[in-house]
Amino acid sequence: MKRIFRYLKFTPELGLWYSSGSSLSLRGFSDADHAGCRIDRKSTSGTYQLLGTSLVSWSSRKQAIVSLSTTEAEYIAAASCCSQLLWMKATLNDFGLRFEKIPLLVDSTSAISVAKNPVLHSRTKHIDVRFHFLRDHYEKEDIDLVHIASENQLADIFTKPLEFGTFVRLRGYRLEMC
Repeated sequence: MKRIFRYLKFTPELGLWYSSGSSLSLRGFSDADHAGCRIDRKSTSGTYQLLGTSLVSWSSRKQAIVSLSTTEAEYIAAASCCSQLLWMKATLNDFGLRFEKIPLLVDSTSAISVAKNPVLHSRTKHIDVRFHFLRDHYEKEDIDLVHIASENQLADIFTKPLEFGTFVRLRGYRLEMC
C-alpha cells in the first residue's frame, strides 16, 4: 500500500485525460500471466478498454480457476475483456453510438486460434464452456480478435510487476499530462 501512495505522491501531473476531439472508436486489450500467484498458482487477467484515445475501463483480477496453460489463461482474460466490451457497446448503443466489429487486441496467437477455430482440440477440451462465449461473439462478428506484439500490449501493465522502463512506456501510452 505504501508503494501505491508513494507513486501517487510523486506523479501528481499524471491522470486520465478525456479530450473532446478524439474519435469514438471502441477497442480492448487483454493479457494474462500464467500461474502468477505463488500460493494458489492462479493467473491474473488484465483488461484495458479505450473509447477513442481515452481509457474508460480497466481491470486486474485473479482468475477464478487454475489455468492449465498460458493459452487457457489468455483465453479467459480475452473472454473477460470481451464481456466488458459488449456491455460498453450496449450502453453506448443507448446513446445512439453504433459499433460494428470491436477490435480486441491479444498477444497470444494460440488463444486467438482457439477462439477462431471451433474444432475441439485435445489440448483445449478442458476449457470451461462459459469462456467459449468469446468464440460465439467472434463468430457473430461482434468482436474482431487481433494479434498485438507483446511489447505493445497495454494490458500487460495490469498482470505483473514490470521493469521500470516498460512500465513508464506503457503508462505513458494513454495517461496524458493534465
